[in-house]
Amino acid sequence: MARLLEVAPVASAAVGAVAGFPAARLAASHFSVMTRDTAQVLIGGPALVERALGEKRTKEELGGARIHSRSGVVDNVARDEDDAIEQIRRFLSYLPTSVLALPPCEVDPRDDPDRRDESLLSVVPRDRRKIYAMRAILASVFDRESFFETTPGFGRSLVTGLARLAGRPVGVLANDPRHYAGSMDAAAARKLRRFVDLCDTFHLPIVSLVDEPGFMIGQASERAGTMRFGIEAITRVVTSRVPWCSVLVRKAYGVAAAAHFGPEATVLAWPSAESGALPIEGGVDVAFRREIESAPDPDARRAELEAALAARRSPMLRAEAFSIHDLIDPRETRPQLCRWIERVWPRLREQVPSRLDD
Repeated sequence: MARLLEVAPVASAAVGAVAGFPAARLAASHFSVMTRDTAQVLIGGPALVERALGEKRTKEELGGARIHSRSGVVDNVARDEDDAIEQIRRFLSYLPTSVLALPPCEVDPRDDPDRRDESLLSVVPRDRRKIYAMRAILASVFDRESFFETTPGFGRSLVTGLARLAGRPVGVLANDPRHYAGSMDAAAARKLRRFVDLCDTFHLPIVSLVDEPGFMIGQASERAGTMRFGIEAITRVVTSRVPWCSVLVRKAYGVAAAAHFGPEATVLAWPSAESGALPIEGGVDVAFRREIESAPDPDARRAELEAALAARRSPMLRAEAFSIHDLIDPRETRPQLCRWIERVWPRLREQVPSRLDD
């Protein structure tokens, strides 16, 4: 199966109890789905667990949908068997039959590449502390009803999925500010790495909508090994071969921001974009700790420093330094992305092998 995973898309469904080797095949698949009420995925069943560990657990407690939608073992949860098959069918519709072919394009795209959505002007709040619905942006930017989300219950600060731009399939990454403000934790890093693997294997260009405050901080994050998993994700990104387009929606801070920019990525920025080594809030306390502590009024001095740095947060400075390709009206995001995918699509043929190695 390991060889097959390098050659063709593999999708699996669990519709009943699955344990041992069959469970391993499910977890190894490029896409896996389990039915909510009838499936369990287990390393060992209740009898084995009780004998070995003295724990009395049901199959559902050990490996039901509630467990594995959050563990990352299974990507998606289905209502029933028919829904599971439909999700597999939809997943495969974005992918080539093997690595010897390009992803399939819609012959007659159903959505106007030049469509502009007025709601994008106000979707990001002016108050930087407020959250917004990233999935609403995805629905506006990609072909209508084309976004298919994968692994929504695991690594929830990162949204991953497949979509189309002018009929052409793409992989989608996006921070979700509703969870940890979009910060990358260990689960999100693992999710990102696996998703980039999928896109790179099957020649899917990647669109990343960025609102990354940085790696998640705190003791729980340190214990989870966030730094190790995060660096592994970044390493996978910078060694990817497919084209990238990164749209700076709001924040791009710290080392974690590097996970959103592939090699030679096209970078677009909204007026709400900001970036740097550290967010101003918190970063000022680190960089100017002694100055703040020695000031007659520490709070006032902190506010002064934050105001001075905030004035330099404008994406115009990045545009002037040529660290972004274009500063765009949010309504222009879809037209810009559709032109980008048309421009880079021919490059994909260069990475399609003519034959499989023995």
